[in-house]
Amino acid sequence: MTATTDKLTNVSISSTSAEIRLKDVIETLPKECFQKDRRKAWLSVIISILAVALGYVGIATLPWFLLPFAWIFTGTALTGWFVIAHDCGHRSFAKRRWVNDWVGHIMMLPLIYPFHSWRILHDHHHLHTNKLHVDNAWHPWTQEFYTEASPLMQGIYRALRGRFWWLASIGHWAMLHFDPAKVSQRDRSKVKVSIAAVAIFSVIFFPTLLLATGIWGFVKFWLLPWLVYHFWMSTFTLVHHTAPNVQFRPAETWNAVESQLAGTIHCTYPRWVEVLCHDINVHVPHHLSVAIPSYNLRLAHASLRQNWGSCLQESQFSWALMKEIVDRCHLYHPQKAYQSFKEIKG
Repeated sequence: MTATTDKLTNVSISSTSAEIRLKDVIETLPKECFQKDRRKAWLSVIISILAVALGYVGIATLPWFLLPFAWIFTGTALTGWFVIAHDCGHRSFAKRRWVNDWVGHIMMLPLIYPFHSWRILHDHHHLHTNKLHVDNAWHPWTQEFYTEASPLMQGIYRALRGRFWWLASIGHWAMLHFDPAKVSQRDRSKVKVSIAAVAIFSVIFFPTLLLATGIWGFVKFWLLPWLVYHFWMSTFTLVHHTAPNVQFRPAETWNAVESQLAGTIHCTYPRWVEVLCHDINVHVPHHLSVAIPSYNLRLAHASLRQNWGSCLQESQFSWALMKEIVDRCHLYHPQKAYQSFKEIKG
């Protein structure tokens, strides 16, 4: 039986995880979960391209009062492009590395995301999921760090951990992925190639778009769908690993099984979002093994429910869920996982 974050069930396998290895959990998954299927992989590319094309036709032709729906649809479809690049980054899209690299770069170019920079930093997140001071995705500040920060940084942090969570992905994109110094020396040449690809694309694409459509065209055809894409990136990443009972742990007490199995949350979204985003929110299997392609995540999750159901956390996407997270999950607490900003003011 799975636990739900709505009920705030305290799911932890820390007491038994010393005897359980990540390998033990992975070995319970059907071998079919790890098999690459060229037809399914390229079908996902075709679906995403057609969906984005349909979205842009809508943006170009629909009356103004329907444009928000077109922007939401197109931005969500563009998130699917990122998910395909995500599989490429984990080498689960194609058997040949060069295919993964080319497809990953192409799918990320309209999002202005340097592929290798993201790939390498994202691998760090997988190796250190929910490890305090080490994980680089939605890492909570400690109370001490927060109180010592400047008023400006406190305000930014309060906004991005609160009701402006949907902008956090933009900060993550801008601050981490355009600096080769963020990765090891051996990977910097690859990162520079990816940054150069994005720069060349931008120098050609944005002036062309502005000349052809003007400022409003830039906003209508690129900026607003891009902001919707970042809304989903911020939301997905936050919900994947954040709940009032999901504990970040210091390196000395961190455990891979606890973090990847019980600390990664399965969230169900509206079906059209799941289809356009290629089931990326069936996320627990992906954290157990990045070798599982996105089209096999549901098969893997069904197996986890059967064999490890008592360790899983599941939720349903809703405003109530987001409100619970952004109103409570602010600062790290060593016993109760999180404390809110209101608690430390007292």
